[in-house]
Amino acid sequence: MRTYRLGVLAGDGIGPEIMRATIEIVTTAAEQEPDIGIDWIELPMGWDGIHQHGAAMPEDTKLALATCDGWIMGPHDSAAYPLEHQEQRNPSGELRHSFDLFANIRPARTYPGVPAVIPAADLVIVRENTEGFYPDRNMHLGGGEFMPTPDMALSVGVFTRRAAERIAHTACRLALSRRGYVSIVHKANVIRLGTGLFRDVCQEVIATYPDIRVDDYHIDAMAAHLVRRPADFDVIVTINMFGDILSDLAVELTGSLGLAPSLNASEDRAMAQAAHGSAPDIAGQDIANPVGLLFSATMLLRWLSQRQADDTLATLADRIDASVLRTWDADVRTRDLGGTSGTVAFAQSVIAHL
Repeated sequence: MRTYRLGVLAGDGIGPEIMRATIEIVTTAAEQEPDIGIDWIELPMGWDGIHQHGAAMPEDTKLALATCDGWIMGPHDSAAYPLEHQEQRNPSGELRHSFDLFANIRPARTYPGVPAVIPAADLVIVRENTEGFYPDRNMHLGGGEFMPTPDMALSVGVFTRRAAERIAHTACRLALSRRGYVSIVHKANVIRLGTGLFRDVCQEVIATYPDIRVDDYHIDAMAAHLVRRPADFDVIVTINMFGDILSDLAVELTGSLGLAPSLNASEDRAMAQAAHGSAPDIAGQDIANPVGLLFSATMLLRWLSQRQADDTLATLADRIDASVLRTWDADVRTRDLGGTSGTVAFAQSVIAHL
């Protein structure tokens, strides 16, 4: 048996509930595969980290994660942390920065029987995760924002060739496993140097992949195209802020933010993390939808399958995803999708369909 060490960061709000559901489903599925074992490593972050170690992302947690094959992160409620913790990187940003998780991969697709604004779509947004206009990630030291006067705020946007090259390669490798089509999203007509460099470098990289079709769009045009014709797109590669916005738009069009998975990855590390927040208003009520985190976990399993050359992990991920679809087909859904099942009952139904 091959055993994988997976870190568990339950997080805040609904995090512990959806994390328990996710771990129970993945553990049950893994127990049905005789060649796979999973060693879950539970570690504090968020409010637990603050209470136990005085930090939302304790150093001991980061050291332990470095020994894991990958990890699953629940949502955090950093806006509610004490002021001294709000002034630091939030837990997600800290891990993306510390482990150089430069690729944020966010799929969006419609599912049979799940209500959606649009009839059909199956696309992936590949978001550069370390630079751009998000100041908590693009500086070696300091926040990247400053105020020369009380009435003026400046935010530094950083765009480098290295970051554009590696995210473009990520998008191309993903496109080769899909429909072979990459769309670059930028705003080079206005942010000419920064996003212009991003666009040009992406085009240079993609040109080295002769089997990939490529085009490019301004961010405002792409937002309109996603609403009008999302089924026409395959892989979208873009800068940090644009990818954050477009991915939320895409998942709402295809169903619900509660279904939105994502994977943060470098060449040798990966963190599964649902795109939604901690929803403290419904925490502890057994009504949260665990699918976003669960699908993030299956993305992590597929990433590990490729890195470890272990096809059984990909099979495991496929079985879990298929069980969710069978559960929906049986009309078992959480409230956000018009159903009546709670978090625990939904997870038990997915397990039954394994």
